[in-house]
Amino acid sequence: MLPIDPAPRPRARPDTERPPARSPLVTLAVVTVLTGIGAGLGGMLLALLLHAIQHFAYGYSQAHLIGNESFLEGVTGTAPWRRVAVLAACGVIGGAGWWALYRYGRALVSINAALKPGGPRMPMLSTVVHALLQIVTVAMGSPLGREVAPREIGAVIASWLARRTGLTAAERRVMIACGAGAGLAAVYNVPLGGAVFVLEVLLGTFGWSAAVPAITTSAIAAVVAWIGLGDEQQYHVPAYTINAQLVVWSVLCGPLFGAAAHAFTRITSRARDASPKDWRLPVYSVVNFAAIGVLAIWFPQLLGNGKGPAGLSFDDGLGIGLAATLLVLKVLITTTTLRAGAKGGLLTPGLTNGALLAIVIAGLVNLVWPGLSAGAFAIVGAAAFLASSMQMPLTATVLMLEFTHVNHDLAIPMLLAIAGSVATLRLLARAKRPTRGTPAGKLSGEERQRRLAALRDPTATREASD
Repeated sequence: MLPIDPAPRPRARPDTERPPARSPLVTLAVVTVLTGIGAGLGGMLLALLLHAIQHFAYGYSQAHLIGNESFLEGVTGTAPWRRVAVLAACGVIGGAGWWALYRYGRALVSINAALKPGGPRMPMLSTVVHALLQIVTVAMGSPLGREVAPREIGAVIASWLARRTGLTAAERRVMIACGAGAGLAAVYNVPLGGAVFVLEVLLGTFGWSAAVPAITTSAIAAVVAWIGLGDEQQYHVPAYTINAQLVVWSVLCGPLFGAAAHAFTRITSRARDASPKDWRLPVYSVVNFAAIGVLAIWFPQLLGNGKGPAGLSFDDGLGIGLAATLLVLKVLITTTTLRAGAKGGLLTPGLTNGALLAIVIAGLVNLVWPGLSAGAFAIVGAAAFLASSMQMPLTATVLMLEFTHVNHDLAIPMLLAIAGSVATLRLLARAKRPTRGTPAGKLSGEERQRRLAALRDPTATREASD
């Protein structure tokens, strides 16, 4: 009789065929909930700090942190000399603070750098100081945006929680992105916008493993922030309706917004790259902010991240002459502030530029074909400019709808303008001179990654790659 062969043993599958390691579902759920709560509290506290500094610096509504008087109304009602003094103090605080942070603190790590596979950790103390400096300077009148600070706080909280609970590297990456989006959702009360920002901009995927925690953390953060900030929308606008003029001019002017956003992005990126970190930073900062304070004697609308002029544009409260002047000056002071070394976001500044440009265009085209609502077109222009300047068409659409709560019919011209704007941006990016040794029309891998990083994280500076 022939011997019976033993049953063959199953072969071990190669590592490439094994499913990725995952943490227990309960652990993921707990970290997701805690990230939403932490980002919500962090965003709420930063927003309350911003309001407190604004009210104290310019002496308005000091009895209420969240009142009916806007920052623009408070600044306009104060004495011109006070605007100059506050901006000069802003230059001293910002310049000295960032210089000391670069000199004595741990090297900053941007959110985009932390999201890379094997990327460095975001240092807790340095990141918190960096966020606080942004909030303080924006509250005192810096023209940069305030959205990066709560994103950094949310991301660093999520990173800490992920490490403490032993999440895998891939799960940590998702949670860091979710923390950043939740911070954005909390400070602006945009739960869906925060989630879409995570999926479209930070992670680049709409898979379930990313979508579920992104939506959950942003929703929790927004609700938690209601404790101190209330359930308020950012801009209150009239009930606009669409007509033929709005649709036609949105289609025709979409490429113009894309070209303008492309130019704005290039200018601000170069200014940021050239910013100093040595002894020149405090000097440049004081000179820059003092000059902005002088301009604010005649144009108080320049102070802050641009929410005031954007609100006036959406409410059809600006003439073509003032809108054009503010547009030129806003681009100028945003660029000089980045060049001086100050940090902050470009979300609201970009949105404001698009709204002001739309007011100018509406004033001109109404001379040819009357009937275009300048306020409605400002909302469309803001969305189109924001979509291209930060390369996030879906996020820009959702943010504008949540910012303004406009009739959803307005989404039609908005989407048409965004399509033309983003398409133009892509064409202009391809037409740029190729890098040396790279075939025409193509970018090297390193250059492409650098540009994507700059677009996804507006505060990413040279220290991210140092």
